[in-house]
Amino acid sequence: MRKPFFIFIFSFLLFTSYAQQNDNDLYAQSSEVNNVMVQYNADLYSLRRFYFIENSPERRERFKTMNEEYLQRLDKMDFDKLPVGSRVDFILFRRNIKESLRQLAIEEKEYNQVKYLVPFADTIYLLEKNRRRGAAVNAQEIAQELTQISKEVISFSKKLNQSSSLTMPLYNRASATVKGLQHALKSVYEFYNGYDPQFTWWMPLTYKATDSVMALYAAALKAKAKAASNQKEDSSGIVGNPIGRDEIIQQLHYEMIPYTPEELIDIANKEFAWCDAEMLKASRELGFGDNWKAALEKVKNTYVPAGEQPQAIMKLYNESVDFLKKNDLVTIPPLAEEDWGMEMMSPERQLFAPFFLGGEELLISYPTNTMKEEDKLMSMRGNNPHFSRATVHHELIAGHHLQGFMEGRYKAYRNFDTPFWVEGNALYWEFILWDLKFPQGPEDRIGMLFWRMHRCARIIFSLNYHLGKWTPQQCIDFLVDRVGHERANAEGEVRRSFTGGYPPLYQIGYMIGGLQFYALKKELVDSGKMTYKQYHDAILHENAMPIEMLRAILTNQYLSKNFETNWRFYWK
Repeated sequence: MRKPFFIFIFSFLLFTSYAQQNDNDLYAQSSEVNNVMVQYNADLYSLRRFYFIENSPERRERFKTMNEEYLQRLDKMDFDKLPVGSRVDFILFRRNIKESLRQLAIEEKEYNQVKYLVPFADTIYLLEKNRRRGAAVNAQEIAQELTQISKEVISFSKKLNQSSSLTMPLYNRASATVKGLQHALKSVYEFYNGYDPQFTWWMPLTYKATDSVMALYAAALKAKAKAASNQKEDSSGIVGNPIGRDEIIQQLHYEMIPYTPEELIDIANKEFAWCDAEMLKASRELGFGDNWKAALEKVKNTYVPAGEQPQAIMKLYNESVDFLKKNDLVTIPPLAEEDWGMEMMSPERQLFAPFFLGGEELLISYPTNTMKEEDKLMSMRGNNPHFSRATVHHELIAGHHLQGFMEGRYKAYRNFDTPFWVEGNALYWEFILWDLKFPQGPEDRIGMLFWRMHRCARIIFSLNYHLGKWTPQQCIDFLVDRVGHERANAEGEVRRSFTGGYPPLYQIGYMIGGLQFYALKKELVDSGKMTYKQYHDAILHENAMPIEMLRAILTNQYLSKNFETNWRFYWK
């Protein structure tokens, strides 16, 4: 009897220590680091609003100065006297500032390499700078300057194909710089035109002509960027830019993932093997033997008729929330159940997001009257009830909607968003509901396994792409052949991954982040130190951050000022 009692007392004291720590430092949302972070965010907002011309040297230098000043403020703090939650804030805040400075250095280097393509930039930047304080202008001189700039732009546009080739990032930087210059000119024009009689006399036609040629120039530079992609030749029509192994390692370090790309691919393959075994079990239950793709086809064909998907999703949502409550898994504020809405996804957006998405709004992906017949069928098959049952909790409660709801209410000063937390936590709920027998039969299990296999595949195809080993077409084929995707949906997933504005590591964040949350669950819940509800509430009360830092808070770890990621969380 003594041993179980000792374990109970130890677990109680551990969680009580965490709760007291939250009461004294974290829930109060006021600490020395917190105050500096709030000031930083306010300053950042102010400077972004005032220095709004992207890629301008003035803006870049002002942001460098601000970040360096805040690093100095952090260095003056007595780190050793900070509680663990504030130490986490210190480490992550300083990490973010250093990353901002790194990105500014990259911007400066790239700008200096392409500024010969915009020799007129300083003239436009000065016009916009003077405009901010309402300086008087000589409209006739400005009109002459813009006329000359238009000639230069036309000349440079004609010479683009003859110029020495640049890399994709450099052409993109040049294009973005030209768009920033357009923004600057628009600011000047809209400020004076109609108010200054001379400006209104001289400028309208000249400004419109200059803006037009600059828009064409920016588009031409963007086209050069696409042509300069370093990805292998490909027939998919999807053009991204693989970042290479060194940059992958850099970004993994930033995200506090102490694994190499090759190790992560190995993890994905191990998880795939588990999925394969479970898929075969479900296939055999349905009478298809080891032909799991035939079983998958049966599940895909359970789609609901066009027009009935919102009601089908609502039914699944109610079942998932009832399940969460019945098993007392997480605190769900009544307002969080009340304040989410539904929207139908446009056909254009479905090209990038072929499955429904969630958050404050549930965006439902299903066929519209403008789609081709085969695309309609692929959309319906790919959004069948058994697939959707696997992800409705991922998108709403306790996934993305509840995340966003709680982020605005607990430690909102923490701006450490990372896909390993945001997507990883939502995927973790798929793991937990699987473990707790949420799927009602082999069809549901196949639906959940389809998505789990997809997340394994995301690690494999996205890292191989960014390592320069695979083309987008190989990625599409892999999703079709290895996971069983509809081809149009696979194309949408790959297009979204490489041209949808997502950072390179976003796609691996689902499974890798989910595995981190699951490993921490084993450490805290399976050991009896926390209940499911205590663990899940604690995650949401700490707000988004790298999961290794969440672990440090929940286990009250000692953290050094120069902490380096070291949590090898994968257990298989």
